[in-house]
Amino acid sequence: MNSIQANAATATKELQWFSSVVTARGAISFNNDTSQQPVETILPPDIADDPSPYAAVIRQFNMSPAERFVLLLSLVPHLQPELLDMLLMKNEHTGHPFTQLGGQKGAHGVHLPTGETAVFLLAGNNLQQRYSLLHLFDDTHFFAAQNMVHLQPVAAHEPRLSGLLTPSAEYLTLLTTGGHFKPHFSTHFPAKRLTTGLEWSDLVVSGEVMHGLEEIKSWLQHGNTVLYDWGFSNKIKPGFRVLFSGVPGTGKTLTAALLGKWANMDVYRIDLSMVVSKYIGETEKNLAGVFNMAENKNWILFFDEADALFGKRTATTDAHDRYANQEVSYLLQRIEDYAGLVILATNQKSNIDEAFARRFQVMIDFQKPDEHQRLQLWKNAFTPPCRLAPDVSLSRLAAEHAITGAAIMNVLRYCSLQALSRGNTEITLPDIKYGIRKEMHKEGKVVF
Repeated sequence: MNSIQANAATATKELQWFSSVVTARGAISFNNDTSQQPVETILPPDIADDPSPYAAVIRQFNMSPAERFVLLLSLVPHLQPELLDMLLMKNEHTGHPFTQLGGQKGAHGVHLPTGETAVFLLAGNNLQQRYSLLHLFDDTHFFAAQNMVHLQPVAAHEPRLSGLLTPSAEYLTLLTTGGHFKPHFSTHFPAKRLTTGLEWSDLVVSGEVMHGLEEIKSWLQHGNTVLYDWGFSNKIKPGFRVLFSGVPGTGKTLTAALLGKWANMDVYRIDLSMVVSKYIGETEKNLAGVFNMAENKNWILFFDEADALFGKRTATTDAHDRYANQEVSYLLQRIEDYAGLVILATNQKSNIDEAFARRFQVMIDFQKPDEHQRLQLWKNAFTPPCRLAPDVSLSRLAAEHAITGAAIMNVLRYCSLQALSRGNTEITLPDIKYGIRKEMHKEGKVVF
């Protein structure tokens, strides 16, 4: 049985239990049926030996019947929305829907449950039972802490339980198809997954840089052992914070991608152009969306050109400065609270606020490649089917032109296209030199 079949079988039994609970609540609260079995005695199905991912989540968190019901209620609009039609009934005395049923009407007429819907179906008008259920919506409950089910925020002075009850995208995926949710780049999630087809052998950096990368790899391998098996979780904060600095083209982004590939972890590159906002509070909101999604996912978060977000705080001269400094402080706190690996990359290390710099576990400076490294980069670039013309000396190119690995790859692209336009695979020296001149011109330098 595959995950979809197994989840469907589990959900079918859960939905039958759900329907029984809703029917019983209606009979008790609206029909005054004293013969009806109390809601709390209608037990959910036994999932002890159920092989589905859905059942595994229930067992993992040792869910109570009430927790299983709230989780299921959040899923019902996605599974069998017609089961909520019975909640659309109106009070014959007022002509309006029954207030205690909660819920909001969706765009297509679907009843969308709220926290009030959950509490009423489980507790009815019993205040003591209602109070006992409120902890399900606390930030400390695993529903929120594990980004499983959320009670959406409400307007000021509105009852908290009037917020929509929604499952997270990742758990909706896991509990239906059994797959792992991969968020798509959007205004709500301004980050893109970073991948590479290259290997560590393609990264040409100094021994000092490699030593720093080995420390990061050691943390990815043994960090949990240090924190939990050795009992250091009360002494050092979870997570690992790293700064990559250096001029563009020296391998910072490639290194982040290679770390994810090596550790079999997803790397998400945050698009700062969609995070930073001139409107007060919007930058924090945008970044919070990324961190909230990343919690408990074991992702590597990569902030390129990070000084745009994490730059030095300014002297406070007006309200704008105060909000900017609050923004930096907020970002610092979120990074410190993140339990995974966070990599900040900058072209100018001096631009990073000192408050951040003190909190990095590793700071790696990516220098421009020296002559020996440039030779290796040239050799890595021009591989078959490329054929170097007889007058091309890679060692001479490495000695004469102090350019970065990214610039060498741009030269490779240019020369390859020129060769193909001639109908062959030969890389000529004039093409290489012209490609180098183009790259140096980008840096404001002239090569004769």
